[in-house]
Amino acid sequence: MNITRNGSQASVQGPAEWFTGTVRIDPLFLKANAPSRVTGANVTFEPGARTAWHSHPLGQTLIVTAGCGRVQREGGSIEEIRPGDVVWFPPQEKHWHGASPSTAMTHIAIQEELDGSAANWMEKVSDKQYGA
Repeated sequence: MNITRNGSQASVQGPAEWFTGTVRIDPLFLKANAPSRVTGANVTFEPGARTAWHSHPLGQTLIVTAGCGRVQREGGSIEEIRPGDVVWFPPQEKHWHGASPSTAMTHIAIQEELDGSAANWMEKVSDKQYGA
């Protein structure tokens, strides 16, 4: 058994190459012990902040815990997300997620690594795409 206390791992700022705006990542668990490949973090987006387009080799689950946000899959419409919503992105589905323009949003992100990678980062979401 391994117990990790919430807040015992340092918060990090979301890297500028992966995010637009101010994003804080609070690791819940960095990586489970093998053979598990799961990672999880509590991610807070300030108003207007968002991820770049990206995909996950084995999919991703988001659990919204606070605020109001947006998600979009490639070719789909922008969807609003709120506390209690659970979002599933299938493996390799190109998507982005973040806060609404006026309200911060926090979600728990859970994904698995494949060959040492949990995400494939792509181009940034433009202001025009975000505001669509």
